[in-house]
Amino acid sequence: MRQALWVATTDTATITMNPAASTERVQLDQTSWVDVARGWLQGSDELFEALLTGVKWQTSRLFRYDHWVEERRLGSFWTRGNPLPHPALAPIHKALQRDYGVQFNSFGLIQYRDGSDGQAFHSDTDMRWLDDTIVAILTLGQRRPWLLRPRRNRYDHGPGRGATHDLAPGSGDLIVMGGRCQADWQHSVAYQPGRALGTRISLQWRHARRTGRPFQGGSYRDPRNYSRG
Repeated sequence: MRQALWVATTDTATITMNPAASTERVQLDQTSWVDVARGWLQGSDELFEALLTGVKWQTSRLFRYDHWVEERRLGSFWTRGNPLPHPALAPIHKALQRDYGVQFNSFGLIQYRDGSDGQAFHSDTDMRWLDDTIVAILTLGQRRPWLLRPRRNRYDHGPGRGATHDLAPGSGDLIVMGGRCQADWQHSVAYQPGRALGTRISLQWRHARRTGRPFQGGSYRDPRNYSRG
């Protein structure tokens, strides 16, 4: 089981949700949508600095084909019953539960140190139940390309890799994917090696309603092997 590792802080200062922020819903298809709220969090730079220095970030590895590779990002994880990495996250957590009518028992934290860090196109298939999901992502720090593509475009190897949307969240922006987005769409934080980029931190809350049939394929972290048949 993943353990929550950080140094707690008690300074909440001016980190608050912005009552003037508006949310735009982008209807991706008949059953998938994404909400985008620019400037959803005030004091995001302060929270960014607190998490950057206070969280005990860890590396992780993925098994690819026949060997282990280190993920090009850092991470941490919180679960209910443990101290929060920052007290300002308590009202944020509660607001997301209230606004989307779900309960989140955990959230993840990811740090992209520079342009060499990123994440390839994927869906959160490890949630298994993908017919009705909520995935909320709060961005802190550097603005980065944040791409969406329909799953049917996964074999597109052109420059955009089949992406149809770039939401490019900035510090304090909130993205929430819903419906069948994890079943029928993929998302990515594009790699930008060689560019002088600052650090980005994202926090992710995930919920899946146990409706429909569970996903039967492998998750993003499962080994990828060439067939020998």
